Amino acid sequence: MNIIIFGSTGGTGQQLIKQALEKGYSVSAFARSPEKIILKHEKLKVIKGDVLNLKSVEKAIQNHDAVLCSIGLPSVMDKSYLRAQGTKNIIQAMQGNGINRLICQSALGVNESSNLLPFYYKFLIIPLFMKYLYRDHELQETYIKESKLKWTIIRPAVLTNNELTGKYQHRIETKNKSITAKISRADTADFMLKQLTDESYFYKTPYVSY
Repeated sequence: MNIIIFGSTGGTGQQLIKQALEKGYSVSAFARSPEKIILKHEKLKVIKGDVLNLKSVEKAIQNHDAVLCSIGLPSVMDKSYLRAQGTKNIIQAMQGNGINRLICQSALGVNESSNLLPFYYKFLIIPLFMKYLYRDHELQETYIKESKLKWTIIRPAVLTNNELTGKYQHRIETKNKSITAKISRADTADFMLKQLTDESYFYKTPYVSY
């Protein structure tokens, strides 16, 4: 399977590249700053491009079977809506090239999943420090849900740089007092890659957390 990863230089994106190659996939890593991708592999192709440039995305996305998106921002206060606008371009490019499978990283707390967040996070941290990030994800999710693609939106809890464990919760629900509201980028990537061969979460928004 040939996959392309957008947001490939971020923490989750780097894990997606590494783990996808370990699973034997042919990987294209789309990056505005390709020099940040140090890993070398015979099945890895690094493509320089800007996700906000539709033509750049359209050219890169050709001849792939699936798309994984983990676009990030340098600051939680960024007001550019880069995730949403970049994802909109990805969707248009996929539709134009007959590519249907999209797996996209969002965040726990977006839309109805806000009920799963701890009180202080829901009513203090997000309103004060992360409101633009969540608005960006909300618009991103809207574009995906309105597309005719076979999509899965992954909502990870607060991301850490801890190791891959392969042991985490993932479900569709809005009430679960047992979650820790944390997940490593490695385990998030693991769950995203599993969706390439599993149809259980087609057109759904599972969260992933310890």
